[in-house]
Amino acid sequence: MEFSLYKYLDSFVKSKSNKEIIAIPLAVFVIAIIILSFTFATTGAPVELGMEFQGGTQITIETDETSQALEERYSEYPINSVRITGDRAILQFGPMDRETYESLEGEIRQAYTSIDIKLIGAVYGQDLQIQALQALIISFIGMAIIVFLIFKTSVPSMVVILSATSDIAIALAFMNIAGIELTLGTVAALLMIIGYSVDSDILLNTRILKRRGSTDEKVSRAMETGLTMTTTTLAALVVMYLVSTYPHVVVSSLTPISLLSEISIVLIFGLVADIMNTWMLNTGILRWYVDKPGRRLKA
Repeated sequence: MEFSLYKYLDSFVKSKSNKEIIAIPLAVFVIAIIILSFTFATTGAPVELGMEFQGGTQITIETDETSQALEERYSEYPINSVRITGDRAILQFGPMDRETYESLEGEIRQAYTSIDIKLIGAVYGQDLQIQALQALIISFIGMAIIVFLIFKTSVPSMVVILSATSDIAIALAFMNIAGIELTLGTVAALLMIIGYSVDSDILLNTRILKRRGSTDEKVSRAMETGLTMTTTTLAALVVMYLVSTYPHVVVSSLTPISLLSEISIVLIFGLVADIMNTWMLNTGILRWYVDKPGRRLKA
């Protein structure tokens, strides 16, 4: 799989002009920004916030009822979502006053025996929002500083930042489309995407700017190494997603692990976006940069 992907992508990049290979990832990036902007305009956040960031109540019960039946049963309460995982249902409610919560808790305890209740206050959720945003900003600042110290030129540094920004934007847009909420787990996945993006981009930049040979040869060698690393990681993530999402297919008594499932699918989509951004967007800009008249690199 990796070898055929490498041959196809390498042939595609060599046969197209810089403008052509840059246009595709830029178009996807613009579409992702439009999706995030629309979501922000309608909900007040670029992606739907999970309970950790907006506060609320999560109740896990053992039941054979459908999600639709549970939503109708508790429609008088601020119910946000119902997820069925095997023989258990996870109900998430938005913030509510004490009287409403006590009424809900009473109904739940009368109807079910196996119950787990998790409460998160709205103020704590807002603090987590700020911490998550700070983590992303610090990651980008640290990335920019390190890349600039390595290459000491602005264009390669800006390309790495652009590629990582596009990876994150596309991953967030995918989360909106797939209905995946922003949780502490998915924030960790987004931070890992930044790390993978920087890793592959620095590999490409180093090969092009600091190695000998023609530009196409250096891109091909970097692509072969980079795709080997990325596809190996993708294979592991696909296995993790299948095991955490559909464990009952193998053992009926097992239930899905939603946290691992969401982390793995966000990482999978982020790495697919990184393949496009690194080997098309980054490559196109770097080829233009190193091949422009007056530029001297190792040959």
